[in-house]
Amino acid sequence: MPRVLPGPATRRRHKKWLKAAKGYRGTRSKLFRCAKPMVIRAGVYAARDRRAKKRDFRGLWITRTSAACRARGISYSSFIAGLKRANVILNRKMLSEIAIADPPAFDKLVALARSEQSGA
Repeated sequence: MPRVLPGPATRRRHKKWLKAAKGYRGTRSKLFRCAKPMVIRAGVYAARDRRAKKRDFRGLWITRTSAACRARGISYSSFIAGLKRANVILNRKMLSEIAIADPPAFDKLVALARSEQSGA
C-alpha cells in the first residue's frame, strides 16, 4: 500500500488562513506561521470593537443631545429626567436625530421636560 502524505489537506488549510490575511503587510500575508496568529488577533480585535462601537455611538448621541439642551438653557440630566416623568419613551439615538433634524420638535420636548421638572 502506498504511503499517503498530508500535503493537499495541509495546503488547503494553509491557503484558508492566507486568504484571510490578504491585505496585511509583508510577511503577515505571505507566510502561514506569521499569518495565522495575525488573523486570530484581528478577529479578537473585531469582536471587541463590535461591542465597543455600541458604547461609542451612545456617547455620541448623548453628547449631541446635551449640546442641544445646553443651547436651550437646560441640562441634559434634567432634560432626560423631565422626559421620564412625562412618560416620553424616546431612545438617545432618536433624541439626537430630532435635535439635529427637527429643532422645533426638540424645542417642544425641552418645554415638556421643563414643565415636568417645575411641576414636581
